[in-house]
Amino acid sequence: MNSKTTRFAPSPTGRLHVGNIRTALHNWMLARKSGGSFILRIDDTDAARSKEEYVEAIRADLAWLGIEADREERQSERLDAYEAAFQRLREAGRIYPAYETQQELELKRKVQLGRGLPPIYDRGALNLTEEQRAAKEAEGIAPHWRFKLDHDEKIAWEDGVRGHQKFDPAQLSDPVIRRADGSWLYMLPSTVDDVDMGVTQVLRGEDHVSNTAVQIQMFTAMGAAPPAFAHEALLVGKEGKLSKRLGSLGCDAFRERGIEPEAIIALLARLGTSLPVEPIADREDLLETFDLSTFGRAPAKFDDAELERVNTAIVHAMPYDAVKHRLPAGMDEAGWHAVQPNISTIGEVGEWWRLVTGPIEQPEFSDEDRAYLAQAAEALAWGDDPWGALTTALKDSTGRKGKALFLPLRQALTGMNQGPDMGELLPLIGESEALARLERARG
Repeated sequence: MNSKTTRFAPSPTGRLHVGNIRTALHNWMLARKSGGSFILRIDDTDAARSKEEYVEAIRADLAWLGIEADREERQSERLDAYEAAFQRLREAGRIYPAYETQQELELKRKVQLGRGLPPIYDRGALNLTEEQRAAKEAEGIAPHWRFKLDHDEKIAWEDGVRGHQKFDPAQLSDPVIRRADGSWLYMLPSTVDDVDMGVTQVLRGEDHVSNTAVQIQMFTAMGAAPPAFAHEALLVGKEGKLSKRLGSLGCDAFRERGIEPEAIIALLARLGTSLPVEPIADREDLLETFDLSTFGRAPAKFDDAELERVNTAIVHAMPYDAVKHRLPAGMDEAGWHAVQPNISTIGEVGEWWRLVTGPIEQPEFSDEDRAYLAQAAEALAWGDDPWGALTTALKDSTGRKGKALFLPLRQALTGMNQGPDMGELLPLIGESEALARLERARG
């Protein structure tokens, strides 16, 4: 397999959300599986909206998820490269100034729609004479700049997800690539970066398909071969509609809920593919089956319940060494093993460990159960299996079995009706504390 160079290019105007994370992950997986390189490119040309705190947050979130970039680039440090490309394309006649206001453009669109025509830019600016342009600039109207599509150069590519794609450039608007204030829009800087950084594979959301059609001509105009493109289906909520909530689901929200990064990776790695979502914590296993050919065209449905199911399964499989630094003081491997089947997040460990460390609150017992617990206190004997020895002795001496045998003991020893296996829990509570709890319960 040829090694691939991919990139994830967030704008630092906010926090990463689950859709961004999925895009970053899939690009990282493409690069890793091919033995290639994964670039984090910070698209911070919008100086007014870009914030350094978001740059730091993006880095921190990717680090928490274990999505490591081989190198980082920042568009704000590459403005000279964009200026040079702009001037070359302008000299080649592929960039031209336009002077319409937003209101004028909106009016043109409405007129076209009213006539049953596609609402694409009519290239009115190309009809202006030098004198007319000079007059507008004399009025203080600064131009914005458009890339001139070649209507004779048909656009087609083999998309890694969507298959053969083709566009008629005459049915596309010449895109604005630079604002009147000189600032850059997405199209040209992104194309220049992909050329200069050696990007060989662009994987992004299907909302970028028309951008790709335009950028393919930009690559050609700059004398560069376009990278391979693939456009994956966008995430939707489980109800099948685009959800604003997905835009607010980020790493902070996942952390607050106790979701493990391994669970997020396991879900998003296969969401939207024909492969089953499984609680796979080993990324090498996920990489082995990762293939663009498994990606579907249908919207990828993100379901919180599915994430929680995967998270619980991953927590249940976590070895002690992987979590010991996150456990309550004094909790050893036996303690982890005892409570692990009862938790869905690591954050729940403390509540179950309290059954060992105390204090516990016992329920009110009937006279009959108090007498039974008095017998239990007298029968308690310590050894390799104190719970098994205790329940066997009580079953023989009282004739109790099932719930009547076990429940009062669990309630007296833990204050709970259910919970971790008592055979594992009782040795952790210890002989003296267990005896004290039984004595207290007998009244």
